[in-house]
Amino acid sequence: MINQERILAEFLELVQIDSETKEEAAIAEVLKDKLASLGFSVEEDDVASKTEHSANNLFANLEGTAKGPAILFSCHMDTVVPGKGVKPSIKDGYVVTDGTTILGADDKAGIAAIFEAIRTLKEKNLPHPSIQVVLTVGEESGLVGSRHMDASKLKAEMGFILDSTGKVGEIVKAGAGQYRIVTKIHGKAAHAGVNPEDGISAITVASKAISRMPLGRIDEDTTANIGRFEGGRAYNIVTDYVEIWSEARSMVNEKLEAQVKKMTSAFEEVASELGATCENDVKFMYSGYKFDESTPVLQKAIAAVKRVDREPKLTSSGGGSDGNVFNGHGIPSVNFGIGYEEIHTKNERMPLEELYKASELVLAVIAECVE
Repeated sequence: MINQERILAEFLELVQIDSETKEEAAIAEVLKDKLASLGFSVEEDDVASKTEHSANNLFANLEGTAKGPAILFSCHMDTVVPGKGVKPSIKDGYVVTDGTTILGADDKAGIAAIFEAIRTLKEKNLPHPSIQVVLTVGEESGLVGSRHMDASKLKAEMGFILDSTGKVGEIVKAGAGQYRIVTKIHGKAAHAGVNPEDGISAITVASKAISRMPLGRIDEDTTANIGRFEGGRAYNIVTDYVEIWSEARSMVNEKLEAQVKKMTSAFEEVASELGATCENDVKFMYSGYKFDESTPVLQKAIAAVKRVDREPKLTSSGGGSDGNVFNGHGIPSVNFGIGYEEIHTKNERMPLEELYKASELVLAVIAECVE
Protein backbone atom coordinates (compact mmCIF):
# COMPACT_ATOMS: atom_id res chain seq x y z
CA MET A 1 0.00 0.00 0.00
CA ILE A 2 2.85 2.39 0.71
CA ASN A 3 4.81 4.04 -2.12
CA GLN A 4 8.25 2.44 -1.89
CA GLU A 5 9.89 4.79 -4.36
CA ARG A 6 8.63 7.81 -2.43
CA ILE A 7 9.69 6.65 1.04
CA LEU A 8 13.14 5.77 -0.25
CA ALA A 9 13.53 9.21 -1.85
CA GLU A 10 12.49 10.91 1.37
CA PHE A 11 14.80 8.78 3.48
CA LEU A 12 17.72 9.65 1.19
CA GLU A 13 16.77 13.32 1.47
CA LEU A 14 16.65 13.22 5.27
CA VAL A 15 19.97 11.49 5.81
CA GLN A 16 21.69 14.15 3.71
CA ILE A 17 20.54 16.92 6.05
CA ASP A 18 23.23 17.36 8.71
CA SER A 19 21.79 16.92 12.19
CA GLU A 20 24.50 15.86 14.58
CA THR A 21 23.28 16.03 18.14
CA LYS A 22 23.13 19.65 19.38
CA GLU A 23 22.97 20.85 15.74
CA GLU A 24 19.38 19.97 14.79
CA ALA A 25 18.18 23.42 13.62
CA ALA A 26 18.35 22.74 9.88
CA ILE A 27 16.49 19.45 9.96
CA ALA A 28 13.91 20.79 12.43
CA GLU A 29 12.85 23.42 9.89
CA VAL A 30 12.50 20.79 7.16
CA LEU A 31 10.49 18.51 9.44
CA LYS A 32 8.14 21.31 10.48
CA ASP A 33 7.36 22.06 6.84
CA LYS A 34 6.81 18.40 6.01
CA LEU A 35 4.48 17.87 8.95
CA ALA A 36 2.46 20.97 8.05
CA SER A 37 2.13 19.77 4.44
CA LEU A 38 0.70 16.50 5.79
CA GLY A 39 -2.08 18.39 7.55
CA PHE A 40 -0.64 18.48 11.07
CA SER A 41 -0.80 21.49 13.33
CA VAL A 42 2.79 21.87 14.51
CA GLU A 43 4.10 23.44 17.68
CA GLU A 44 7.38 23.32 19.52
CA ASP A 45 8.58 23.71 23.08
CA ASP A 46 11.47 25.81 24.37
CA VAL A 47 13.98 23.05 25.04
CA ALA A 48 16.70 24.86 23.05
CA SER A 49 16.72 27.61 25.67
CA LYS A 50 17.26 25.05 28.43
CA THR A 51 19.96 22.98 26.75
CA GLU A 52 22.90 23.23 24.37
CA HIS A 53 20.74 22.18 21.43
CA SER A 54 19.93 24.46 18.50
CA ALA A 55 16.31 23.35 17.98
CA ASN A 56 13.23 22.48 19.98
CA ASN A 57 11.18 19.31 20.20
CA LEU A 58 8.34 19.22 17.67
CA PHE A 59 4.76 18.28 18.58
CA ALA A 60 2.50 17.69 15.56
CA ASN A 61 -1.20 16.92 15.93
CA LEU A 62 -3.67 15.46 13.45
CA GLU A 63 -7.33 15.38 14.41
CA GLY A 64 -8.95 11.96 14.22
CA THR A 65 -11.58 10.93 11.69
CA ALA A 66 -12.69 7.90 13.70
CA LYS A 67 -13.07 6.82 17.30
CA GLY A 68 -10.13 5.24 19.09
CA PRO A 69 -7.41 6.09 21.60
CA ALA A 70 -5.27 9.10 20.73
CA ILE A 71 -1.89 7.68 19.70
CA LEU A 72 1.65 9.00 19.58
CA PHE A 73 4.47 8.13 17.20
CA SER A 74 7.95 9.35 18.02
CA CYS A 75 11.50 9.41 16.67
CA HIS A 76 14.53 11.58 17.31
CA MET A 77 15.92 13.95 14.69
CA ASP A 78 19.56 14.04 15.85
CA THR A 79 22.39 11.67 14.94
CA VAL A 80 25.72 10.69 16.44
CA VAL A 81 29.01 11.83 14.92
CA PRO A 82 30.47 11.74 12.32
CA GLY A 83 27.20 12.71 10.65
CA LYS A 84 28.03 15.65 8.39
CA GLY A 85 28.12 15.32 4.63
CA VAL A 86 26.44 11.90 4.47
CA LYS A 87 26.66 10.43 0.96
CA PRO A 88 24.16 7.56 0.75
CA SER A 89 23.88 5.01 -1.99
CA ILE A 90 21.99 1.78 -2.59
CA LYS A 91 23.90 -1.47 -2.67
CA ASP A 92 22.53 -5.02 -2.64
CA GLY A 93 19.21 -4.04 -1.09
CA TYR A 94 20.67 -1.67 1.51
CA VAL A 95 21.13 2.05 1.86
CA VAL A 96 24.79 2.53 2.83
CA THR A 97 27.30 5.37 3.22
CA ASP A 98 30.61 5.99 1.50
CA GLY A 99 32.39 4.82 4.66
CA THR A 100 33.36 8.26 5.96
CA THR A 101 30.23 8.94 8.06
CA ILE A 102 27.38 7.24 9.83
CA LEU A 103 24.17 6.92 7.80
CA GLY A 104 21.62 8.34 10.23
CA ALA A 105 19.04 5.59 9.77
CA ASP A 106 18.99 5.92 13.55
CA ASP A 107 16.52 7.54 13.57
CA LYS A 108 15.66 9.02 10.19
CA ALA A 109 14.38 5.67 8.98
CA GLY A 110 11.71 5.96 11.64
CA ILE A 111 10.83 9.50 10.57
CA ALA A 112 10.53 8.48 6.93
CA ALA A 113 8.37 5.50 7.91
CA ILE A 114 5.95 7.72 9.83
CA PHE A 115 5.72 10.34 7.09
CA GLU A 116 5.06 7.79 4.36
CA ALA A 117 2.38 6.08 6.44
CA ILE A 118 0.58 9.40 6.97
CA ARG A 119 0.78 10.26 3.26
CA THR A 120 -0.72 6.88 2.41
CA LEU A 121 -3.39 7.37 5.05
CA LYS A 122 -4.38 10.66 3.44
CA GLU A 123 -4.27 9.37 -0.13
CA LYS A 124 -6.44 6.35 0.66
CA ASN A 125 -8.74 8.37 2.94
CA LEU A 126 -8.28 5.76 5.67
CA PRO A 127 -9.98 6.28 9.04
CA HIS A 128 -7.73 7.11 11.96
CA PRO A 129 -7.89 8.24 15.59
CA SER A 130 -6.17 11.43 16.67
CA ILE A 131 -2.46 11.15 15.97
CA GLN A 132 0.42 13.02 17.57
CA VAL A 133 3.94 12.88 16.13
CA VAL A 134 6.70 13.95 18.52
CA LEU A 135 10.17 14.45 17.05
CA THR A 136 12.85 15.05 19.66
CA VAL A 137 16.27 16.64 19.72
CA GLY A 138 19.18 15.38 21.77
CA GLU A 139 18.31 11.71 22.11
CA GLU A 140 21.91 10.84 21.30
CA SER A 141 23.10 13.24 24.02
CA GLY A 142 21.43 11.23 26.78
CA LEU A 143 17.74 11.81 26.03
CA VAL A 144 18.29 15.52 26.65
CA GLY A 145 15.41 16.64 24.44
CA SER A 146 12.77 14.34 25.86
CA ARG A 147 13.96 14.74 29.47
CA HIS A 148 13.56 18.51 29.20
CA MET A 149 10.46 18.57 27.00
CA ASP A 150 7.29 20.45 27.84
CA ALA A 151 5.18 17.46 28.82
CA SER A 152 2.01 19.56 28.85
CA LYS A 153 2.08 19.34 25.05
CA LEU A 154 1.70 15.55 25.08
CA LYS A 155 -1.85 14.56 24.13
CA ALA A 156 -1.81 10.81 23.50
CA GLU A 157 -3.19 7.86 25.44
CA MET A 158 -0.53 5.44 24.21
CA GLY A 159 2.75 5.73 22.35
CA PHE A 160 4.77 3.87 19.74
CA ILE A 161 8.46 4.73 19.38
CA LEU A 162 10.35 3.80 16.20
CA ASP A 163 13.88 3.64 17.51
CA SER A 164 15.17 0.20 18.34
CA THR A 165 17.52 -2.31 16.80
CA GLY A 166 16.19 -5.59 15.48
CA LYS A 167 13.97 -6.32 12.53
CA VAL A 168 10.43 -5.06 12.22
CA GLY A 169 8.48 -7.32 14.53
CA GLU A 170 10.62 -6.79 17.60
CA ILE A 171 8.84 -4.91 20.37
CA VAL A 172 10.64 -3.55 23.41
CA LYS A 173 8.10 -4.18 26.16
CA ALA A 174 10.40 -3.29 29.06
CA GLY A 175 13.10 -0.67 29.44
CA ALA A 176 15.31 0.13 32.41
CA GLY A 177 15.10 3.41 34.26
CA GLN A 178 18.31 4.99 35.51
CA TYR A 179 19.82 6.98 38.35
CA ARG A 180 23.36 8.36 38.30
CA ILE A 181 25.22 8.96 41.54
CA VAL A 182 28.34 11.05 42.20
CA THR A 183 29.75 10.30 45.65
CA LYS A 184 32.39 12.48 47.32
CA ILE A 185 34.17 11.09 50.38
CA HIS A 186 36.29 13.34 52.58
CA GLY A 187 38.80 11.68 54.90
CA LYS A 188 41.89 13.07 56.61
CA ALA A 189 45.39 13.32 55.19
CA ALA A 190 48.46 12.05 57.07
CA HIS A 191 51.95 10.78 56.27
CA ALA A 192 51.53 7.18 55.21
CA GLY A 193 54.85 6.08 56.75
CA VAL A 194 55.22 8.31 59.82
CA ASN A 195 51.73 8.57 61.28
CA PRO A 196 49.13 6.75 59.15
CA GLU A 197 47.00 6.16 62.25
CA ASP A 198 46.26 9.89 62.33
CA GLY A 199 44.74 9.77 58.84
CA ILE A 200 41.41 8.57 57.51
CA SER A 201 41.76 7.00 54.10
CA ALA A 202 38.95 7.99 51.79
CA ILE A 203 39.99 5.08 49.57
CA THR A 204 39.48 2.64 52.43
CA VAL A 205 36.08 4.13 53.21
CA ALA A 206 34.96 3.91 49.59
CA SER A 207 36.32 0.38 49.13
CA LYS A 208 34.59 -0.97 52.22
CA ALA A 209 31.33 0.71 51.20
CA ILE A 210 31.49 -0.73 47.69
CA SER A 211 32.15 -4.20 49.11
CA ARG A 212 28.81 -3.99 50.94
CA MET A 213 26.78 -3.17 47.85
CA PRO A 214 24.99 -5.52 45.50
CA LEU A 215 26.50 -4.73 42.08
CA GLY A 216 26.41 -6.08 38.55
CA ARG A 217 23.34 -8.10 37.63
CA ILE A 218 21.08 -7.83 40.68
CA ASP A 219 18.06 -9.65 39.20
CA GLU A 220 16.31 -9.94 35.84
CA ASP A 221 15.21 -6.30 36.02
CA THR A 222 18.03 -4.54 37.83
CA THR A 223 21.73 -3.74 37.39
CA ALA A 224 24.22 -1.51 39.19
CA ASN A 225 27.73 -0.41 38.40
CA ILE A 226 30.70 1.57 39.70
CA GLY A 227 31.93 3.38 36.61
CA ARG A 228 34.69 5.61 37.94
CA PHE A 229 36.79 5.77 41.12
CA GLU A 230 39.51 8.36 41.48
CA GLY A 231 41.49 10.07 44.20
CA GLY A 232 44.90 10.28 45.81
CA ARG A 233 47.94 12.48 45.21
CA ALA A 234 51.04 10.54 46.17
CA TYR A 235 52.39 7.19 47.38
CA ASN A 236 53.06 8.50 50.86
CA ILE A 237 49.89 10.42 51.68
CA VAL A 238 46.83 8.88 53.28
CA THR A 239 44.21 9.89 50.73
CA ASP A 240 41.76 12.43 52.07
CA TYR A 241 39.41 12.64 49.08
CA VAL A 242 37.91 10.32 46.49
CA GLU A 243 35.10 10.68 43.99
CA ILE A 244 33.06 7.75 42.73
CA TRP A 245 30.65 7.68 39.79
CA SER A 246 28.02 4.96 39.87
CA GLU A 247 24.66 4.10 38.37
CA ALA A 248 21.64 1.92 39.01
CA ARG A 249 19.12 0.71 36.42
CA SER A 250 15.89 -1.25 36.67
CA MET A 251 12.77 -1.90 34.64
CA VAL A 252 10.78 -1.80 37.88
CA ASN A 253 10.86 1.63 39.48
CA GLU A 254 10.44 0.32 43.04
CA LYS A 255 13.49 -1.89 42.57
CA LEU A 256 15.41 1.05 41.15
CA GLU A 257 14.68 3.20 44.18
CA ALA A 258 15.66 0.37 46.52
CA GLN A 259 18.98 -0.21 44.74
CA VAL A 260 19.90 3.47 44.89
CA LYS A 261 19.14 3.48 48.61
CA LYS A 262 21.42 0.49 49.20
CA MET A 263 24.28 2.18 47.37
CA THR A 264 24.01 5.59 48.98
CA SER A 265 23.41 4.11 52.43
CA ALA A 266 26.54 1.97 52.17
CA PHE A 267 28.69 5.04 51.49
CA GLU A 268 27.05 7.01 54.29
CA GLU A 269 27.24 4.23 56.87
CA VAL A 270 30.90 3.34 56.30
CA ALA A 271 31.91 7.01 56.25
CA SER A 272 30.23 7.48 59.61
CA GLU A 273 31.84 4.34 61.06
CA LEU A 274 35.35 5.40 60.04
CA GLY A 275 35.08 9.10 60.86
CA ALA A 276 34.87 10.42 57.31
CA THR A 277 32.16 12.49 55.64
CA CYS A 278 30.18 11.61 52.54
CA GLU A 279 28.14 13.50 49.97
CA ASN A 280 25.88 11.65 47.51
CA ASP A 281 24.65 13.64 44.52
CA VAL A 282 21.81 11.48 43.18
CA LYS A 283 20.45 12.39 39.74
CA PHE A 284 17.26 10.85 38.34
CA MET A 285 17.62 10.25 34.60
CA TYR A 286 14.40 8.51 33.50
CA SER A 287 11.79 5.98 34.59
CA GLY A 288 11.70 2.28 33.86
CA TYR A 289 8.74 0.42 32.40
CA LYS A 290 7.63 -3.17 32.07
CA PHE A 291 4.46 -4.35 30.34
CA ASP A 292 2.75 -7.72 30.22
CA GLU A 293 0.56 -8.84 27.35
CA SER A 294 -2.60 -7.64 29.04
CA THR A 295 -1.46 -4.03 28.59
CA PRO A 296 -3.46 -2.33 25.81
CA VAL A 297 -0.45 -0.65 24.18
CA LEU A 298 1.37 -3.96 23.93
CA GLN A 299 -1.72 -5.71 22.64
CA LYS A 300 -2.04 -3.11 19.86
CA ALA A 301 1.66 -3.44 19.01
CA ILE A 302 1.47 -7.24 18.79
CA ALA A 303 -1.65 -7.12 16.62
CA ALA A 304 -0.04 -4.56 14.30
CA VAL A 305 3.06 -6.71 13.81
CA LYS A 306 0.88 -9.68 12.91
CA ARG A 307 -1.07 -7.49 10.50
CA VAL A 308 2.13 -6.88 8.48
CA ASP A 309 2.88 -10.62 8.40
CA ARG A 310 5.72 -10.61 10.89
CA GLU A 311 6.04 -12.68 14.04
CA PRO A 312 6.09 -10.52 17.18
CA LYS A 313 9.26 -10.86 19.25
CA LEU A 314 9.04 -9.31 22.71
CA THR A 315 12.31 -8.00 24.14
CA SER A 316 13.64 -5.95 27.04
CA SER A 317 16.33 -3.28 27.05
CA GLY A 318 18.78 -2.21 29.71
CA GLY A 319 19.43 1.01 27.81
CA GLY A 320 17.29 4.12 27.74
CA SER A 321 15.17 5.63 24.97
CA ASP A 322 12.69 8.46 24.62
CA GLY A 323 10.10 5.77 25.34
CA ASN A 324 11.26 5.72 28.96
CA VAL A 325 10.47 9.41 29.24
CA PHE A 326 7.01 9.10 27.66
CA ASN A 327 6.22 6.27 30.06
CA GLY A 328 7.42 8.43 32.93
CA HIS A 329 4.91 11.08 31.84
CA GLY A 330 2.09 8.56 32.05
CA ILE A 331 1.81 7.62 28.36
CA PRO A 332 2.23 3.83 28.07
CA SER A 333 4.71 3.41 25.21
CA VAL A 334 6.58 0.60 23.50
CA ASN A 335 9.58 0.79 21.19
CA PHE A 336 9.62 -0.94 17.80
CA GLY A 337 12.60 -2.48 16.07
CA ILE A 338 12.85 -0.91 12.62
CA GLY A 339 15.68 -2.92 11.11
CA TYR A 340 18.64 -0.57 10.95
CA GLU A 341 22.03 -2.28 11.27
CA GLU A 342 25.45 -1.37 12.73
CA ILE A 343 24.24 1.98 14.03
CA HIS A 344 26.71 4.48 15.50
CA THR A 345 29.38 3.24 13.08
CA LYS A 346 30.51 4.14 9.58
CA ASN A 347 29.21 0.74 8.50
CA GLU A 348 25.62 1.67 9.41
CA ARG A 349 23.15 0.50 6.81
CA MET A 350 19.40 0.32 6.29
CA PRO A 351 17.75 -2.68 4.59
CA LEU A 352 15.19 -1.46 2.06
CA GLU A 353 12.84 -4.28 3.04
CA GLU A 354 12.80 -3.12 6.66
CA LEU A 355 12.33 0.54 5.70
CA TYR A 356 9.23 -0.35 3.74
CA LYS A 357 7.95 -2.73 6.39
CA ALA A 358 8.42 -0.14 9.16
CA SER A 359 6.08 2.22 7.32
CA GLU A 360 3.56 -0.57 6.84
CA LEU A 361 3.78 -1.18 10.58
CA VAL A 362 2.86 2.45 11.34
CA LEU A 363 -0.22 2.06 9.14
CA ALA A 364 -1.06 -1.20 10.89
CA VAL A 365 -0.84 0.42 14.33
CA ILE A 366 -3.23 3.15 13.21
CA ALA A 367 -5.66 0.58 11.83
CA GLU A 368 -5.54 -1.43 15.07
CA CYS A 369 -6.41 1.69 17.08
CA VAL A 370 -9.56 2.52 15.12
CA GLU A 371 -12.63 1.40 17.06
